[in-house]
Amino acid sequence: MNEVLQLRGRIRQRPSAGRGGNPSLPRASDALVKVDHITALVMQLKDLRVFWKNDDVLDEALIDVYYRDVIAKSNRIRALFANPPHKSANSTIRGARFNDNGHHTITHLVDDKLIAEAEAKLMLAARILEVEFGGTVTSEQLDNFDQQEKSEFKNIKFSDYGMSKSAFRQVIVDAYYVTRFDRPSYNDSTQQDSIVTLYKVDDDMRTFLRDKVGIDVPKERFIGDSTVLLLPFQMTKLLNEASYLVAMSVDDLNNIVLDKDDKIAQRESWMMSIDDPTNEPTIGVIDTQFDETVYFSKWVKYENMSDPKFGENSRHGTAISSIIVDGPSMNPDLDDGCGRFQVRHFAVIGKDKESASSFEIMRKIKKIVENNTDIKVWNLSLGSEREVAKSYISPEAALLDELQKKHDVIFVVSGTNYLDAKKAGEKLIGSPADSINSIVVNAVNGNGNPAIYSRRGEVLSFFKKPDIASFGGDIGDGGVQVCTPMGKSTMRGTSVATPWITRKVAFLIEVLGFSREIAKALIVDAAAGWTDIGNDPKMSTLMGYGAVPQHINNIVQSGDNEIKFFIDAISEQYDTYAYNLPVPVDNGKHPFIAKATLCYFPKCSINQGVDYTNTELDVYIGRMKSEGKNPGLKPIDKNVQSIEDGTSHAVREEVARKVFRKWDNTKHIREVIGDKMMPRKAYEDGLWGVSVKTKNRFDADDGRSLKFGLVITLKEMNNINRIRDFIRLCELRGWSVTRVDIDSRIEVYNKAQETINLDF
Repeated sequence: MNEVLQLRGRIRQRPSAGRGGNPSLPRASDALVKVDHITALVMQLKDLRVFWKNDDVLDEALIDVYYRDVIAKSNRIRALFANPPHKSANSTIRGARFNDNGHHTITHLVDDKLIAEAEAKLMLAARILEVEFGGTVTSEQLDNFDQQEKSEFKNIKFSDYGMSKSAFRQVIVDAYYVTRFDRPSYNDSTQQDSIVTLYKVDDDMRTFLRDKVGIDVPKERFIGDSTVLLLPFQMTKLLNEASYLVAMSVDDLNNIVLDKDDKIAQRESWMMSIDDPTNEPTIGVIDTQFDETVYFSKWVKYENMSDPKFGENSRHGTAISSIIVDGPSMNPDLDDGCGRFQVRHFAVIGKDKESASSFEIMRKIKKIVENNTDIKVWNLSLGSEREVAKSYISPEAALLDELQKKHDVIFVVSGTNYLDAKKAGEKLIGSPADSINSIVVNAVNGNGNPAIYSRRGEVLSFFKKPDIASFGGDIGDGGVQVCTPMGKSTMRGTSVATPWITRKVAFLIEVLGFSREIAKALIVDAAAGWTDIGNDPKMSTLMGYGAVPQHINNIVQSGDNEIKFFIDAISEQYDTYAYNLPVPVDNGKHPFIAKATLCYFPKCSINQGVDYTNTELDVYIGRMKSEGKNPGLKPIDKNVQSIEDGTSHAVREEVARKVFRKWDNTKHIREVIGDKMMPRKAYEDGLWGVSVKTKNRFDADDGRSLKFGLVITLKEMNNINRIRDFIRLCELRGWSVTRVDIDSRIEVYNKAQETINLDF
């Protein structure tokens, strides 16, 4: 087995050189704009102005913009709802969702002046279109605008209409992509306490609700700046007076799904004794209560934050912590080579509580993480029976994502179970398994197939959840041995699959010293292997990128015919790159196939609905060609979204998201290979390049100083071990190469944990 390599070298940064071209329509015969369509848009804006002028709650207006497709940021409205240089249309966005057709609907907050200006721009464009173009403009005509020899455009005096040529062009493009304008509405009613996500129409939403709607909500019932817990009478008042403010709501009472066990308690030899803890890393566990009489209780620091009126339920929580502390002793066949861990266990729910307050659980989790910032890895094996929404992230998941971004921690979360399932994937996953920054774990049986109780992703119709899978047992297939207050028991479910991943993540971070970005990337990369389950539409919704190998050696080591290395970096500008990776050459060719995994933890915005992540990292890996036709980096996955090779490339947003995982914070790419593997031609010096391009939805600062981890694997086609050649070539190119030796890293960790007594 080859050890994983850590590469350090000069990673360069550069700003974007692109200025963008003129606004244009798609190059298609049916890409045209008719005056009737623009006139219809004008009438819709007129009606909306009337409605909002008569509204007593909101001083501005919330307007839904319906698009003809999944829309790229570059094709969203620019001329309409913009007041340059003070305000761009993008800055007025308050939410985004997919409508019934799978197309974007984006909600804007604008004042009457901006609506009136948009109306006027459309009317001017309609007049020009009617007089100068006969009522219709095509894609070809817009493209020919700057060709002065075209007589049909030469004599148009745009100044006579009070509109510049560039403004006309942009309004036409805006009108093409917009199908209609409307106002948001929310019709669901409830008689329960509700967790409500509001469109952010004011910097202080608490004061806004009190002064404008007459709903006084204590500060402690807000999570973030626009998610609030409302009582039934408050929710009724809000829906009656300003239902358009509600982006999403869910009942606060939530059925929590716990793994079931066989409840057959036994005493085992491994329960008789266990060594006292010394310097082992600590993992945070948030679960049900913990029984302090079990054999491993010295390894657990316990704090009960559950409501005492609901009594005791320590069975599930004790079982989860038993796997974290001593899982391999109970399950020798599942030994992961990670040793034992200490646990800081926090109970947030009580006795067999089928219904729990989601808001109270969130409030407790927030407090727990903020008060225990020394813990970097958290296990959360609790989940909701309720399926996640299609257009909005759950408040629970949004909280986890915010905590991970803010405190540099990582959550490992169970994918939730459907215990009455007849087959895998009958229900969507439940919160907080829709957390984008967390590692979400589903379960597989002994054959590596999805367990029957597995629930399916994706999240927000796009994000790949679960991330990975691990053994959790199945009906007739055994399960995971755990310790409960009554003794040994067998448990099945995603709850007991998750701690095995948590242990590995903690080992990678706490013992081996890796960043959370690299730890997550190594886990996902190991799960993906070379089978590419992540691109299987059916299996990926149940297993993510695949099942993670049980032993840690199979994560931090690779086959003798593989070279696996990783790079830690920070994005400071548009392009973070290195074009000097020397890949071994044989007879003028690279005898390798390649794959790579990228992970990062972006800032997220629950208000933005389906456009949840604020930052996109677009990754390119491949051979470098410095001369000849189309020079530059040749991506292994044929990604051309932002490639700079002298050729114009157009990738539809829907394709960019589906194929290249645009806006997803975990990306696994691999070489596009036919049935016959052939070595690739080596250009010039046999160098490969890596480029990670940063794109932001809103604020450029969202993607600044953003850490990412990149794992790259090269598989030799002829099963020759070329790792020594690779190391030598890298060092000649100025790279520092470190072999990841587990035994050496453990020794370093133990030395670092020693207490030194100084005598004076």
